[in-house]
Amino acid sequence: MLKKITVITLTIFLGIGAFVSAQAKETDASLEVAATLFPTYDFARQIGKDKTHVTLLLPPGVESHAFEPRPSDAARISKSDIFIYTGEFMEPWAKDLLAGTSSEALLVVDASRGIELMADEDHDGEEEHHEEARHHGGKDPHIWTDLANAQKMVATITESFCEKDAENCAFYRANAASYNAKLADLDQRFKAGLADCKHHAIIYGGHFAFGYFAHRYGLEHVSPYRGFSPDAEPTPKAIAELIKTMRYSGMKYIYYEELLDPKVARTIAEETGAKLELLHGAHNVSKENLAKGITYLTIMEENLAKLRTGLECS
Repeated sequence: MLKKITVITLTIFLGIGAFVSAQAKETDASLEVAATLFPTYDFARQIGKDKTHVTLLLPPGVESHAFEPRPSDAARISKSDIFIYTGEFMEPWAKDLLAGTSSEALLVVDASRGIELMADEDHDGEEEHHEEARHHGGKDPHIWTDLANAQKMVATITESFCEKDAENCAFYRANAASYNAKLADLDQRFKAGLADCKHHAIIYGGHFAFGYFAHRYGLEHVSPYRGFSPDAEPTPKAIAELIKTMRYSGMKYIYYEELLDPKVARTIAEETGAKLELLHGAHNVSKENLAKGITYLTIMEENLAKLRTGLECS
């Protein structure tokens, strides 16, 4: 009799254990999210935390404008619940990539939704940016460099998470509210930190992605490039003009972009005695920085410190 009771008790215990295990598995289930660029990838991580598994489609270390999706990327997206991209002007290849996916349940999120895109005519007097905008279909797609736009992108991504996982919607919205408060605080620090500077122009030795940023914080920018293609090269005349600008302005720093050889910025620095400094556009990050846990916030905070030094802010 005792043996029979023991067997029954053990059976009940194992049954409860299996139920608890199943419940734990269900609780730990994550939304599978694929994001194209680092900003949307990091925003999704901050919102979803341990309830989401976020994949960066752009391989770490690869320059975003040189990226060409592979069939394996379409297969990866097909296994996802949500696909986040920055918009048709930043990732014109997204439409064709999505056409190759097999999932009817996939939720596609355009993170630029609700954000007014700047056209080339919105960059008055900035010829180099006109050409860059035309390269992207007449619109500047680098919306995330404006901290106010970043907050709108976070809100858009959050609602997509709620649509796919209503049970955890309150969790996602709480995380988003906390993160957007950090973005708003950094936005105020940019406004205060760049309000009283000796210089008001960013001298950039690369393809310029900071149009929204410069507009928000009342800055100008100058670049020798006439386009954003990673294969584009500035003319000797454009480089000579920027050297003259550097000498005339008395600026001591020239900025360069991430993940590309800063050969043009280096040339200008050698001619003018200026110091080279990275101004990170956050399109993508290196394998090393990704492994170290770099975030959009840390990138932008470092940009603020470097701009305050280069523009000689008080």
